[in-house]
Amino acid sequence: MSKGTKYLLVSLPTSISPSNDHDEALTALRSGVTTDFGTVTPFPIPEFKIGTLDALVQQADELAKLETSCEAVVAKVGDSLKAILEGDESKISQQKTVNDKPVDQYLRSFTWNKVKYRADKPLSELIDTLQKEIVSIDNDVKQKYNQYNQVKTNLTNLQRKQTGNLASKSLTSIVPPSLLIRDSDYLETHLIAVPSQLTSSFPKIYETIAPWVVPRSAQRIDADDEFTLYAVTTFKKYSQEFIHKCREQKWIPRDFKYKEGGREAEEKEVEKVAKEEKKLWGEALRLGRTGWGEAVMAWVHVLALRVFVETVLRYGLPLAFVCGLVKTTPKLAKKARNSLDQSYSYLAGNAFGRDKKGRITKDDSSTSADMQASGHMGDGGDYSAYVCYDFEIN
Repeated sequence: MSKGTKYLLVSLPTSISPSNDHDEALTALRSGVTTDFGTVTPFPIPEFKIGTLDALVQQADELAKLETSCEAVVAKVGDSLKAILEGDESKISQQKTVNDKPVDQYLRSFTWNKVKYRADKPLSELIDTLQKEIVSIDNDVKQKYNQYNQVKTNLTNLQRKQTGNLASKSLTSIVPPSLLIRDSDYLETHLIAVPSQLTSSFPKIYETIAPWVVPRSAQRIDADDEFTLYAVTTFKKYSQEFIHKCREQKWIPRDFKYKEGGREAEEKEVEKVAKEEKKLWGEALRLGRTGWGEAVMAWVHVLALRVFVETVLRYGLPLAFVCGLVKTTPKLAKKARNSLDQSYSYLAGNAFGRDKKGRITKDDSSTSADMQASGHMGDGGDYSAYVCYDFEIN
């Protein structure tokens, strides 16, 4: 799969060949594109049950909206894979397959999946099936990814408590229980993380910032590159005032309650959440991989239906058309379209005019508005004399 690849799905009536032969029409399509602008492979589309003209017009509109939804879901699942694999493009590309094939191989060997989407079903039923499937894929992948992301965030927070600085990390393994006053009705021990640049002034002023701080009670417990941790004893009655004054001094009071066996419990919790995170990572990756492939498959089948419906609306019955997949690049796609316009503009009747040199001139704005309203404009807003949809799968 290459990010520099663009595809065109082109449908032309077999009448473009003198013999009205399907294979000759495909050869004519190849000649219309030329190898300078892209390569053409057959894209077989079965004949579906056709309803009324009004139904076809409505289905064309539904399919246009559904294709937009499919493209959005493929992009969202791709973003989930990117996040799960931390942006590693080589690993991401390995996961992006359809039916265990690279995308390009799947497209160039496309056959309608008659097991998942029975071609003998009415068009309305096929559209409904594809609509429900793409919604289901989106919900399943989103739910699993959110579940993984939540556990990953929990693990990150737990690990930060183990490895952060003294203002944020867990103090369970740092503070000796003997330093804490736990059973007094009057006294209370506070743990204060003092920024390194303020440690020289702390011993001089901590006793005076609030009433009833026990003199000379400050004990240095530990230090790192950013903070020094002290234990200070105050009377409980003035604890809140002392904490408030500490914050004014830009010292950080730490909320800590000693618990027997707390260190072991924290280690077990980290281990448990790490295992859960690893398990969900695997599940999210597997679901993302299958979800991406299934979403692309649904998208391509929606495109096939769009081509079929538009072909019926454009060329009428009985159906006699050839569909080809043009593999090109974003830069060459416009040239490929122009080349096809030059060859098959006559299919549009009077929609295209020609200048004195025989070059195609596009229809005027009022005609364009009419074409757009009737659904005969291409995805880029330009009228095409033939059925053509372009797409990129990244």
